[in-house]
Amino acid sequence: MDIIILLASGAVAGMFAGLLGIGGGIIIVPVLAMVFNTQGVSIDVLMHVAIGTSLATIVVTSLSSIRAHQKHGGIEWSVVRVMSVGVFFGGLLGAAIAKLIAGEDLKLIFSIFMFVIAAQMILGNTSKPHRGLPETAGMLSASSVIGMIASVMGIGGGSLSVPFLTWCNMSIRNAIATSAAVGFPIAVSGTIGFMISGWAVAERPVMSIGFVNLPAFLSIIVASTLSAPAGAWIAHRISPVILKRIFAGFLLILGIRMLLS
Repeated sequence: MDIIILLASGAVAGMFAGLLGIGGGIIIVPVLAMVFNTQGVSIDVLMHVAIGTSLATIVVTSLSSIRAHQKHGGIEWSVVRVMSVGVFFGGLLGAAIAKLIAGEDLKLIFSIFMFVIAAQMILGNTSKPHRGLPETAGMLSASSVIGMIASVMGIGGGSLSVPFLTWCNMSIRNAIATSAAVGFPIAVSGTIGFMISGWAVAERPVMSIGFVNLPAFLSIIVASTLSAPAGAWIAHRISPVILKRIFAGFLLILGIRMLLS
């Protein structure tokens, strides 16, 4: 049953990774938390393993999403090159910070984060027409914060970078495609950080490298890698507004479920 749940969540995460430029962690983390909880994993490390494993899956899923978006020419590589530097170092910092946060507190923070992102998706973009992307220093600062928060939350950062890029008046399709590429360095640095920080922790589930659980990782990427290109195909053919609102409702349900669990 756990494998079926992980395969299903991987397929959904991959679809939304391609469709909305997110890494899929916003779906994977709460699902992993519930699966590890049923397996009796200690609350002290449960969220840390869920987040670390989520970041590892995003490394693979984002590559699949990047390839699909590149075929449509939607990625702004000049933006990716600048943001990648900031999100990489921000991701390492976020992994170090996450280890210092108690498991129960991390669960509460993630639930609140899902509510905030859901509200942002429902309210939509409020950018001014004259606003553009900041200079290099501003881009590095913004991307460092995005990388840090994304690593702590176990996500690819798309739920932060897409709103940021559209706020700067990048088109929604280009923002989604560019965000998919930016998610890769976040996931790489975050995965490295969670592997290192969890290396000597005794309460981890079996077959884990640091805070990355290998069986869960493999189960998810099998499905997410296949479904990400389908999401990217849809993203370049329809307006994502309605789907964003449906997704926002999904986030609200998951957030409530995590708070009550």
